[in-house]
Amino acid sequence: MLRILLTTTSFQDTPGDHHERLAATGWEIVTARGPLSEADTLAAVGEIDGFICGDDAITRQVLDKALPRLKVISKYGIGVDKIDVTACTELGIPVLFTPGVNHTTVAEHAFLLLLAIEKNLLFHCDSTRSGGWQRQTGHELLGKTIGIVGLGRIGREVAIRARAFGMEPLGYDVFWDEDFAATQGVTRAATLDELFAASDYISLHTNLTPETRDLVRAETIAGMKPGVIVINCARGEIVNTADMAAALESGRVRGYGTDVLDAEPPPADHPLLHHSNCLVTPHIGSRTTESVGRQALAAVENLIRAMRGEKPLAQVNPEVPVKKVADA
Repeated sequence: MLRILLTTTSFQDTPGDHHERLAATGWEIVTARGPLSEADTLAAVGEIDGFICGDDAITRQVLDKALPRLKVISKYGIGVDKIDVTACTELGIPVLFTPGVNHTTVAEHAFLLLLAIEKNLLFHCDSTRSGGWQRQTGHELLGKTIGIVGLGRIGREVAIRARAFGMEPLGYDVFWDEDFAATQGVTRAATLDELFAASDYISLHTNLTPETRDLVRAETIAGMKPGVIVINCARGEIVNTADMAAALESGRVRGYGTDVLDAEPPPADHPLLHHSNCLVTPHIGSRTTESVGRQALAAVENLIRAMRGEKPLAQVNPEVPVKKVADA
């Protein structure tokens, strides 16, 4: 019997058809509560044929231990920066993923963070819950410029919602959709520096790459508007933690709302957990009943197709052929 390792907790914790679809294969499902560190992933692999992963550390060392039995990695979600895709490609392991299933949910979460900061939501809720009636004056989104770094599926959804709030979307992306920008009234920034300088709010929706790591750091923060608010629903490492903490402390950055950190889960003394002008949610931007169902079904479908030797819905390294392992 084939053995499948399943580590993503939202898949496991959310009811839906994805459970029945996976169970119907008849394969043995082994579960762990991710995201797993390299050491924990090493302990879990070795006797598995397929892996439905979340943000687990899948390094070359992990892959070496998983071979020769591991045949397919099916990522639940779109971010594959925790997977050594180069090593997977060299070793002939298809890496599958699920683009196009969580863009609406993540865009909504970006506005949840932004509105919560601008309306001082946590302060007011804490005040009334404790029996008080303290009030702080907030800010409108109307008329503000929101700089969107990355105009992929999620970034485009943010732009659409920004327009609904009466905001001015300013975008930066290497690949520019002229039709979308014209339809939604998105102005194109020629450079990131231009976007940083012009934006009241900055929302990050780009992949983590060597070029985007520490994209927001002391040097680039210095080029932003004083009192800027930064929203991060991409990857924690895109923002330099120490530099952001310093900017929050000085007031150079008025607020930071993030669903991601450079260490997940973070240690108790993480610098961003103890600033009143910083809101951190535990990487749940895509964790809604609707989105989980779409992602989970897509991840299962990818796995099943690959195990059958059929073309998956989406593959990160399409140059690696999928080979039939079993019927399902």
